[in-house]
Amino acid sequence: MSEEPMTPVTVVVPHYGDPRPASALIKALQMQEGAGPLQLVVVDDCSPVPFPDSAGAAVVRRPVNGGFGSAVNSGAALAEHPLLLILNSDLEISPTFVADLLRAAAPWQPAVVSPQVLGHNGVPQWVGRHFPAVRHQVTEWLTPLARWRHLPLLHEMVGHDTRCVEGAVVPVDWVMGAAMLVPTGEFRAVGGFDEKFFMNSEEVDLQRRLRDRGVPSVFIGTVAVTHEGGGSSDSTRRRQWLVDSRKLYAEKWGRPRTLQAGLAAATVVNLAVNTVRRLAGTPVRPLGVARTEWHLLKDGEPDGRSMNEAVR
Repeated sequence: MSEEPMTPVTVVVPHYGDPRPASALIKALQMQEGAGPLQLVVVDDCSPVPFPDSAGAAVVRRPVNGGFGSAVNSGAALAEHPLLLILNSDLEISPTFVADLLRAAAPWQPAVVSPQVLGHNGVPQWVGRHFPAVRHQVTEWLTPLARWRHLPLLHEMVGHDTRCVEGAVVPVDWVMGAAMLVPTGEFRAVGGFDEKFFMNSEEVDLQRRLRDRGVPSVFIGTVAVTHEGGGSSDSTRRRQWLVDSRKLYAEKWGRPRTLQAGLAAATVVNLAVNTVRRLAGTPVRPLGVARTEWHLLKDGEPDGRSMNEAVR
């Protein structure tokens, strides 16, 4: 008995920075085995190094840099197929990745599905997560707890779903957006990504809106990709984007004043602990760390405008 044909897929790859990782990913997608024809779309998000015209892939060239969600929306507008596969440009995939993911995802459709994502060192990233709560973000902000973050309890306390391990298939609150399969019709029904998010939190916002339509999110730990991560921006910008996106998310879904107060209190705790560490001889700058954390909380614009300007 022959297998049922694969559901056709449109693949959207946002590009910003060095075009070599995205070019390698497009070549790997063109050589996929068993997945059937793929519609490939690269979105050049006003990159300082443009993505070259590529045979076999449509290239959308945005006039301004709008961030991950805006780029994906631009690419998804061209989608011709029922499923939309969103891939970060710095992923490495196996020759059967798409077919493997489609087979594993089929029993759950319509659903948002992510494979296991491995860091460049082979360490699994925390793909499946709980919907963000103030307690998760305050716990993460408390640097004195960093020494225990290898423990499952601490992972749960910062919002990671520790059921999501290699080989597991688990419905979760949301999955990270580095490699995400979404029904195209459902994506369009909720208006795609909210473009007020520049970087970070756009995928959880999308999945909350999809959940309201009865579309679940599922972690597929039987399929894996490798993710380099953070290649097109520096760490300071990434941290500011993270903080600003969480404030914007709280404005939509949570308690923004409680979040701000909780993170400010955590900064005071960090200052006190770092002062004790400094007195004990640890080479740490308590006031410098506190000023950095305070600026992260105060400087970002909630609508993302400062983040857009930072990368233009």
